[in-house]
Amino acid sequence: KYLVEAWYYSPFPPPYDRADTLYICEFTLKYMRKPRFFLKHCAECPHKTPPGDEIYREGRLSVYELDGKDHRVYCQNLCLLAKLFLDHKTLYYDVDPFYFYVITEVDDEGAHIVGYFSKEKVSAEDYNLACILTFPQYQKCGYGKFIISLSYELSKREGKPGSPEKPLSDLGKISYRSYWTHVLLTLFSSQTGEENVQIKDISLMTGIKTEDIISTLQSLNMIRFWKGQHVVFVMQDFLKKYIAQKKKIRLCDPKCLTWIPHAERKKGGSSGCD
Repeated sequence: KYLVEAWYYSPFPPPYDRADTLYICEFTLKYMRKPRFFLKHCAECPHKTPPGDEIYREGRLSVYELDGKDHRVYCQNLCLLAKLFLDHKTLYYDVDPFYFYVITEVDDEGAHIVGYFSKEKVSAEDYNLACILTFPQYQKCGYGKFIISLSYELSKREGKPGSPEKPLSDLGKISYRSYWTHVLLTLFSSQTGEENVQIKDISLMTGIKTEDIISTLQSLNMIRFWKGQHVVFVMQDFLKKYIAQKKKIRLCDPKCLTWIPHAERKKGGSSGCD
């Protein structure tokens, strides 16, 4: 369906590393060198979705959760494919310690991969996202903010604020700062100003870690240090102006997310979906 030019090197194994063009099944991510093998595979492939559990469905937008240990080959293929469009190092073969969240667009032919993010199963630093990518043919459609918001919705369900793995790329910094700004100013606009909301309360409400909230508010000149603690200083004129100009962005709808935190599943013996 798409012919996409690669941006960076990815360590596909020989002889695939020397191919001018790779043909990739969008449902299994199996890669092939010859068009005839690809067409034969497509004719015989029984899969119409990624593997794993569907955890989100909103109209034609669907998200699947995959355990890297259970779906090792698919996740390794996904990492190799993603590296063609990512400048920084990423994991290729050690996918077991990660969960992968694959975002798809659904039509009569199946669930077509749009992008993904990965997340460590256990993170001492409370990282809620390790790697993020929207594939080139779907960029500038609002999926980046959707993926970021989904990672935070999972953090909220887990009851522990999270943060993307550092260091962020320059593009990542811009995307996250834009998302944090949107979430914080939208939250403040819904309040009367009489609430005595602490930064730790904002963190629990949004899933955003306190240091990311503080750095964002500092960039907006909306934080003061008073009596030994950080105080949010909301300028109503600035807030009204932002809300009036606010663009509609695509975010995760919590009502469409049927996902139970893994810690709760272990207690209750439940699967991932309600």
